Amino acid sequence: MRLLRLFVLCIPFYFTFTGTTYASIDSKELEKSLSEIGYTSVHQALQDSNKHFNHTISLPIQLPPIPFTHNYGRFNNPKGKLNDGFEVEYFNKGLSENHYMIRVRPVENRIKFKKGFIDQTFKLNDGNTAIYSTKASSVINLLIFEKDGWQYMLSVDKRISEKVTSEILVEIANSIK
Repeated sequence: MRLLRLFVLCIPFYFTFTGTTYASIDSKELEKSLSEIGYTSVHQALQDSNKHFNHTISLPIQLPPIPFTHNYGRFNNPKGKLNDGFEVEYFNKGLSENHYMIRVRPVENRIKFKKGFIDQTFKLNDGNTAIYSTKASSVINLLIFEKDGWQYMLSVDKRISEKVTSEILVEIANSIK
């Protein structure tokens, strides 16, 4: 529970920081600042993650139906194994609300959500259950599910929740092959 609370508390700061940062700096400065906090190309971060875990992470083929200008990936390997994971971030430099993230971690280090944070559950095409939460954060909506030994968290900015609905996030989850 402490980990979930920390995760949820960090999200508003992260989205506030990124929304203003993206709009106020040029592309080279943006790339430099993202590189300084560990972001690389999605391909490189995925390779690093697959090598570290010795297990392939599959990404969704489908994206939300909104325009993005940039995407970056990051392999997280802090001290210990609890928070090791892969993330990819899609955003639009001119429209800070167009922000979508995929976070992937091994299921043995999954983040558990209490029933009070769950708005809906969905059955995915592979038979797994996905939970949808608008309550875990004041700035993002989440779809969380497990597949092939991974816990996936798809998140979108609440400001685009009419364009990227829970049903669209389920379609995206089902596009992982």
